[in-house]
Amino acid sequence: MSPSGTSRRDFLKRSAAFGAISFLPARLLFGQNKPSDQVRLACVGIGHRGHANINNIVQSGACEIVALCDVDLQGAHTQDHQAKFPKARKFSDWRKMFDAMSDQIDAVLISTPDHAHFSVTMTAMSLGKHVYVEKPLAHTFGQVERLIDLAKRSGVATQMGNQGHSGANYFQFKEWTKAGIIKDVTRVTAHMNNPRRWHGWGQDVTEYFSEPVPPGMDWDLWMDSAAVHPHSARLHPGEWRSWFDYGCGAFGDWGPHILDTCHEFLELGLPKKITAVKRDGPNPLVFPQASTINFAFGKRGKMPACDVTWYDGTENKPVVEEELGKLETNPETGKTARTPIEIKRPGKIIYSKDLVFQGGSHSSHLHLLPHEVYMDMRKDLPRFPQKNSNHYANFLLACKGEEETRSPFHISGPLTQVFNLGCIAQKLGGDLKFNPKKKRFTNSKAANALLDPAPRKGWEQYYAL
Repeated sequence: MSPSGTSRRDFLKRSAAFGAISFLPARLLFGQNKPSDQVRLACVGIGHRGHANINNIVQSGACEIVALCDVDLQGAHTQDHQAKFPKARKFSDWRKMFDAMSDQIDAVLISTPDHAHFSVTMTAMSLGKHVYVEKPLAHTFGQVERLIDLAKRSGVATQMGNQGHSGANYFQFKEWTKAGIIKDVTRVTAHMNNPRRWHGWGQDVTEYFSEPVPPGMDWDLWMDSAAVHPHSARLHPGEWRSWFDYGCGAFGDWGPHILDTCHEFLELGLPKKITAVKRDGPNPLVFPQASTINFAFGKRGKMPACDVTWYDGTENKPVVEEELGKLETNPETGKTARTPIEIKRPGKIIYSKDLVFQGGSHSSHLHLLPHEVYMDMRKDLPRFPQKNSNHYANFLLACKGEEETRSPFHISGPLTQVFNLGCIAQKLGGDLKFNPKKKRFTNSKAANALLDPAPRKGWEQYYAL
């Protein structure tokens, strides 16, 4: 408890400086002074993605929304849930929320922009609160490193919001790897070719655009520990993902839904080299119009070295070998030929020494390529459980000690760090050599400077928790 008359965040600041933070076991914290077995949930970021997250988590019936927090409580995008949960206390500043009602909160659902995940998550964990954090886990490599460390020390339940990691693809990949169906993977291509908000901006972006701050919005708090820039409709609401200073582009947005199972069950860890193969319209402020980024992962035990190549941009798609297409017979000529596979939706193709798999995003399950290989093997393929708690219910059950989360920070953290490294390559270009053990680039001072940039003044305390 903080001393009488002293705010909790001042107490945290002083305690961090002296290493005095101590944690109660998370299971002991849950249930104190509670009339039911529902998880008392505070939601930080309640518009757009936060709106969807809240809708999904309340469907479980296992939580009570006790607090709603958003820097723009007067914004149209935040009104729905303020009306839907009239008993929840409303805050524009999550620091004041913790000051006012920390002992009434069991867990926190964090749906803020990428750059604003870190500080609130660190604070919540330091107070013994379980945390569900939207993907990607954090904006920089160093922030993720601290989140992984504090999650371990605090013992709270943690979950990153890559929802497919509790779906069919997760359980299938897990069982097929265990059974030796997926093994000896040497190459993965992953792609997301939908239009993005910044497409069309190109190299014309030379500065941040300045527009008046909407009435009632706390713009200073929105910027959190990141760089200071003027408010603009090209940042809030919804456009922040376009900018290096605040978002993680298409890769950080969709990579967690496409590469998550590959990264976990192939035990990829961190790469040895990241190469910017292609950057269309490179710009120091916003993400490229299209990019191809290659990651070289070394051998892991008996697993061979593996290359993972990411493609984004509407026309920037991986080439799929003709022999993987489906055999079809032309009814007019009677001739049989393979129909090329057309890349339409976000997904991946996984190449092993013996088999090739194609999968989509989120919970989409894998298919064997070409189709006749699947037909030959289908009776012998291992089954996997189909009835499981979804990602939100899994988190709430973990808060109560009944399950373990499937995307905890020690799993989702290193995955996110791969995205952090990819974003650095998208910004700088070239070949970047990386030492996975020392967690440093070996050939670029500029890249190392982007691994763990210092927070803006006044936000250093969260880095010391």
